Amino acid sequence: MPKSNYTTDDITRIAQEENVRFLRLMFTDIMGTIKNVEVPVSQLAKVLDNKMMFDGSSIEGFVRIEESDMYLYPDLSTWMIFPWESDHGKVARLICDIYNPDGTPFAGDPRGNLKRQLHKMEALGFTSFNLGPEPEFFLFKLDEDGNITTDLNDAGGYFDFAPTDLGENCRRDIVLELESLGFEVEASHHEVAPGQHEIDFKYANVVEACDNIQTFKLVVKTIARKHGLHATFMPKPLFGINGSGMHCNMSMFKGSENAFYDPKGEMQLSETAYHFLGGLMKHARAYTAVCNPLVNSYKRLVPGYEAPVYVAWSGRNRSPLIRVPESRGLSTRLELRSVDPSANPYMAMAVLLAAGLDGINNKLTPPPAVDRNIYIMNEEERKEAQIQDLPSTLHNAIKELRTDVVMKEALGDHIFSNFQEAKRLEWASFRQTVSEWEREQYLELY
Repeated sequence: MPKSNYTTDDITRIAQEENVRFLRLMFTDIMGTIKNVEVPVSQLAKVLDNKMMFDGSSIEGFVRIEESDMYLYPDLSTWMIFPWESDHGKVARLICDIYNPDGTPFAGDPRGNLKRQLHKMEALGFTSFNLGPEPEFFLFKLDEDGNITTDLNDAGGYFDFAPTDLGENCRRDIVLELESLGFEVEASHHEVAPGQHEIDFKYANVVEACDNIQTFKLVVKTIARKHGLHATFMPKPLFGINGSGMHCNMSMFKGSENAFYDPKGEMQLSETAYHFLGGLMKHARAYTAVCNPLVNSYKRLVPGYEAPVYVAWSGRNRSPLIRVPESRGLSTRLELRSVDPSANPYMAMAVLLAAGLDGINNKLTPPPAVDRNIYIMNEEERKEAQIQDLPSTLHNAIKELRTDVVMKEALGDHIFSNFQEAKRLEWASFRQTVSEWEREQYLELY
């Protein structure tokens, strides 16, 4: 979605011309949930002057009640008018960064923290870090009362079309809505599992791309509801079928040149690309906690359902964690395949960028590429090929995160401590829950 260089005068004029009545001041909390403060358009001047205050103590992982006053600083380039909310006049949005009362960036703001990592990248001479995400989602039917069911809306498979793909009309409406908002949609199709879909949009610089992911989720859920469906980005909503991922295609630039491309390098990859790859490999087990942040995430990261399970890389092989797509030149990129769409995109990209920069700073070398199907390799073969397993549970992933200094610094003390504590409580709650599977297995037998 192309950025627009709006000024405060531009936004004031457009709001009047388009009869905007309400403003949504949006931000993302540490858990990746989109939050917003809605104000009438009469407050627009105050908003544009960075004077809009909110209670940060009400947001999970932000601040304590005795230090609750926070300020919303809108990013003017994110101005957007929603076309579907016009019953009482139009509604516009601005994505905001969070600031302390003294005018300093709030350390617990995931978007602001990502910008902190970008400053470190720029200090090394790089000008941009680009992300092309591939988010997947499921569509479930709503019952007559509007409650979510576990009934999928179709029985389609990969690249199927109507009448097998009953989500086709919903998906088309989502695409049209995204395009009306300025997204450049590159492809949309039914995914492997019944009821599962993917819509890919053009890459952008990483902050804008993360903004786009959050906007995308909002649009998908809104349009699905109009079709009597519930869209979910839960990684593994049903047993026995593929889960939803969000492959992340990453590249770094120096000016107009792709820093990952070298026509004379092995596989036409530059030393920078190999060092970045080395960093991604080194820190993979630790950043998994951030890129796969739910108990449910680890029901997807199992053999047999196309999601990566092992820390390895390859040019063409799709079983490793990291793949190098064949495009070269400006399109040279690394594709990380483990991330799922429940991840907070700002936090995920902060740790991935930090991992890559650690590789560049320390000239890390990745192990040899693995061009075999890892799923059919035995443990000895994997060990010989220097292939580690990804963490198998959220509990194990958090333990890895706690021991990785680079990843902890990438999040900062505030985000790290609040995130790991929330995930500790989530795991404790899961451990104490007795599942239907356990009753089926053990109740009669024991």
